[in-house]
Amino acid sequence: MSSLEVSVDPTAFGFSPERLARIKPAFDSYVDDRRLAGWLATVSRGGQLVWSDKGGHRDREKDLEVTDDTIWRIYSMTKPIVAIAVMMLYEEGHFDLIDDVGRWLDALMEPRVWQGGTPESHETVAASEPVRVHHLLTHMSGLTYGFNYLHPVDEIYRNKGYDFGFAKDADLAQAVDDWCTSPLLFQPGSKWNYSVSFDVLGRLIEIWSGQDLDVFLNERIFDPLGMTDTEWWCPPEKADRLAMLYVPAHGDSFPYDDLARHSLHPPRIMGGGGGLLSTAYDYDRFMNMMLRGGELDGVRLVSSRTLELMIENHLPGDGDLVDLAVDSYTETGYAGQGFGFGMSVMIDRRKNKSLVSEGSYFWGGAASTTFWVDPVEDLTVGFYTQLLPSGTYPIRRDLQRLVYQALSD
Repeated sequence: MSSLEVSVDPTAFGFSPERLARIKPAFDSYVDDRRLAGWLATVSRGGQLVWSDKGGHRDREKDLEVTDDTIWRIYSMTKPIVAIAVMMLYEEGHFDLIDDVGRWLDALMEPRVWQGGTPESHETVAASEPVRVHHLLTHMSGLTYGFNYLHPVDEIYRNKGYDFGFAKDADLAQAVDDWCTSPLLFQPGSKWNYSVSFDVLGRLIEIWSGQDLDVFLNERIFDPLGMTDTEWWCPPEKADRLAMLYVPAHGDSFPYDDLARHSLHPPRIMGGGGGLLSTAYDYDRFMNMMLRGGELDGVRLVSSRTLELMIENHLPGDGDLVDLAVDSYTETGYAGQGFGFGMSVMIDRRKNKSLVSEGSYFWGGAASTTFWVDPVEDLTVGFYTQLLPSGTYPIRRDLQRLVYQALSD
């Protein structure tokens, strides 16, 4: 077990202990009224853990409390990890960011774009430019998710068997083919839509590296960083540490046993857009690697210049997600946020109406986990719980306010 014990005086790192103490009761109130079963949060500054606390239960019905080593489903917090993996291969010369993805995936050699009609009978036009690698990294590919339930193409995905999961008999290569032979929502690079782009990137990692995605991530990221509890499933010897999954109803929360049980078995498909399990300690390691420009404890995954490119806003015209996003699923409000490679980026905190520094980057997972990295304040923050869907409560904005109000330097 890797400890979350705080061994420093927060005052020495510019935090008021009295103000940090406001965080726990704020989130314990979520537990007291049963909106959340349990939670855990970490705050690090300068690479040093300066505050961590927790409350409630990892499994309320079994009376198992949240512990430092509780294992959480991080869902789309998998995407920043995959983005790092992609950029490691970019640095090694396996592709260029402007390359046509059709070079490796036949289904994208001549992509078609939705023009109108119904899911069963529709019109398409030829894409005006290729789907490029950078379009996948920024969700500007024109791909979508079946669970978005907002566009006819979403329904096409569902008709092929892709809603919140994968089609019954598909492997990753087949899934990618099924998505990429469906119409794109828009011309590549013209808009932003949350999508299976990172599952497609997971397949490309396999093609570029010659390794299965899980093997590549283990050998090149998790093992070097000491992320010993970050895996695609929870083995039997760790099962008692795995948190239960919950869903909201009538202001309460209830266990989602059927979906939770899937995490106890190896998944049929390891995609890249989600699926990882992790601990607060492990993800804190990952965040601090990014904060340090791609290096941690002598292990460098990417160069600082590569990391800088990843966390810049890549939306056209330096716009924000309000300007570019199709009305689709998101982890938080769009205003003042751009998008980098696998993560949103704060570009105007006045528009976002938050205390988060411009240049900070962040994302979250479907079960209400979230993280952000603030290079201006030398800060990383993680929050872990297991409530589907994300966005049920304003957890991220609550935590942002509570962390920044505690800074005293």
